[in-house]
Amino acid sequence: MADAGVHPATAADLAEIVRIHRETWRLAYSELLPPEVLDALDADDAWALAVRQGAVLKATEGEWTVGFVVASKAPDEEVAMADGSLPADAATTALVSVLVEPRWGRRGHGTRLVAEAGRKLAEGGATRGIAWVPEADKASRNFYERLGWAGDGTVRTLDAGGRPLREVRVTGELSVRLGD
Repeated sequence: MADAGVHPATAADLAEIVRIHRETWRLAYSELLPPEVLDALDADDAWALAVRQGAVLKATEGEWTVGFVVASKAPDEEVAMADGSLPADAATTALVSVLVEPRWGRRGHGTRLVAEAGRKLAEGGATRGIAWVPEADKASRNFYERLGWAGDGTVRTLDAGGRPLREVRVTGELSVRLGD
């Protein structure tokens, strides 16, 4: 494998991040989400803000950007329990979302992304991470399980263009052990 790394994303990376997001979701979620939802993924403004706030890291292999992670403090509504109450560690819980293009998968990029994001988040005082994953997305659920993250029993159903999308919340430690 060519040199692999994790780096802060910059404004110059926006087009590639949006492309990876759009193309990967179109491939992975074409049966879960209607076409109009997938077509609306080109939200450059939201990505630009996340990059400016330092919440996006990119994975590279050689000269290619192959994936990214968005990680920052979890908003209260994302970390709240099913009854709406906040756990004791709500202020130190991070929201993490990782995406690696399938053609670059199974090469450690996702784990490296979460490990580096976890290190940075822990430096800022975060104590654990959460992620929302479509219940039907077994590949992503398996990825988080390999990191040691597990479902916490919280589920939500989103209106995805008139089609319900059920998501499960997974949680785990921010310290991720990289393989040898």
